Amino acid sequence: MEPDFFTAFAQPSALHHSPLKNDVVQGEKRKFINPTSYNNPKLEELQMLLIDWINTTLKQEHIVVKSLEEDLFDGLILHHLLEKLGSLRLDVEKIALTEKKQKRKLAVILEAVAQCLQLEESQLKWNIDSIFQKDLLSTLYLLIAIAKHFQPDLPIPSNISVEVIIIERTLTGLRTENAVECITENRETLEGQSKADAFDELFTHAPDKLDDVKKFADGVILLLLIGQLGGYFLNLREFFLNPNCATEMLHNVNLAVALLTDGGLLDFPVNAEDIVNRDMKTTLQVLYCLYSKYKTKET
Repeated sequence: MEPDFFTAFAQPSALHHSPLKNDVVQGEKRKFINPTSYNNPKLEELQMLLIDWINTTLKQEHIVVKSLEEDLFDGLILHHLLEKLGSLRLDVEKIALTEKKQKRKLAVILEAVAQCLQLEESQLKWNIDSIFQKDLLSTLYLLIAIAKHFQPDLPIPSNISVEVIIIERTLTGLRTENAVECITENRETLEGQSKADAFDELFTHAPDKLDDVKKFADGVILLLLIGQLGGYFLNLREFFLNPNCATEMLHNVNLAVALLTDGGLLDFPVNAEDIVNRDMKTTLQVLYCLYSKYKTKET
């Protein structure tokens, strides 16, 4: 067993947050935040953001959350939150006093969340036991998923990583493993996904607009656009204003790609032949880079 395991649980706070206070059954894995990460400023920022969001949302109900994992474990506040955000009417009692009734209520609520968010069981990063056992990691994943669905404009901090301890009971006893887990997504990944989704939406719902993209295939309009937006004049001797063949078109597009790369607008490789061959997605990606750079520029 790793020394870090004993060190982590030597502190009272570690014992408080440890899932070992409950039996880990044979073959089961449990994962929780290493107590050393509880003072992570970004993690604290995330928790305060979610607490403020819940309290603001449920202000009229006079509900005040102070601790995410401690206050949400029995499903009462989650129930109010879903009713407020999604107008969901769940067939559960408002206040469940016994552990059995609380877990039954929590099961109905989590099932409603999975259905509303259209998540398969394999996609869930929480379960009834982890939420009921006041596991912070599972509670954060649950709230982030709810927030992203019902209030996508909530400024959830990106790139938050924490140290986690994974515990598994094997035939020879408890096995532990330390790892680093990213709780919130990388901002660049989110932007890339958003960009890809926008392109897919365009392909599906506005195919008539795609004919305009073909006009960039010879590189002429693209070069003139780069020059105009960048505030400089391109010497007409450097490119073919009226290209007559694929070679001349390729020259123009290669020049455009080089200008974009030198200007720091392209952070991914582009095959100029794809644009010449009227590949829609490649052309749109290049145009999106221009748009992202100059969208706030006065016209």
